Amino acid sequence: MRVGLFVTCLVDLVRPEIGFSALKLLELAGCHVEVPESQTCCGQPAYNSGDSATARALAERVLREFEGFDYVVVPSGSCGGQIATHYPDLFRDDPDLRARADALAEKTYELTDFLVNVARIDRLSSNFRGIVTYHDSCSGLRELGVSTQPRELLAKVPGAKLVEMKDCRNCCGFGGTFSLKYGEISAAIVDEKCRNIRATGADAVVLGDLGCMLNIEGRLRRVGDERTRVLHIAQVLAGDA
Repeated sequence: MRVGLFVTCLVDLVRPEIGFSALKLLELAGCHVEVPESQTCCGQPAYNSGDSATARALAERVLREFEGFDYVVVPSGSCGGQIATHYPDLFRDDPDLRARADALAEKTYELTDFLVNVARIDRLSSNFRGIVTYHDSCSGLRELGVSTQPRELLAKVPGAKLVEMKDCRNCCGFGGTFSLKYGEISAAIVDEKCRNIRATGADAVVLGDLGCMLNIEGRLRRVGDERTRVLHIAQVLAGDA
């Protein structure tokens, strides 16, 4: 199958190694993977800020770049949710673009969801070892239904032991511009998340969205926790952590 990998802005600019881990996993699953070099942003920041014109322009670009693939895979619940859930709304007044957006949404998957439910990967070559706890990112969980998929894949890593944290489905406090507009509330939310992570005694917290990853890691380090690793699920599954 021919898969277009939507890398996402944050992965591209901050943690490109996550993109390479995602590529490795997709190729291990037998996919022919292409990464359009012209891709930019999915438009989520503009959409969430009420700038529909910019969000629509970026969405049209994504349509042109990715609608020719059999599937589009995104190592991020938030960007995947934007494409699969909100693009159709952006084009609700344009029947032609709405139809194209619906078609793209139908074949857009968050990485772990794709590996489990489409590629049906049955083996992983990861040599990762350690105790992990998993944080369910809001967009992946609530917009795309990603919950059991990452846990099913972690169970295929012999050296990984999953210990669930309290309130693993609760928000980390990032929420894009929410963390900027409501800094004190955001800090209180992420402080609670960090306490729950540390209470598990895990070596690492694993998750599937880089925004949450940077928020949690930044807070852990700020409060003096240099021990707990913060890893993207792709890094663990690919053996790159």
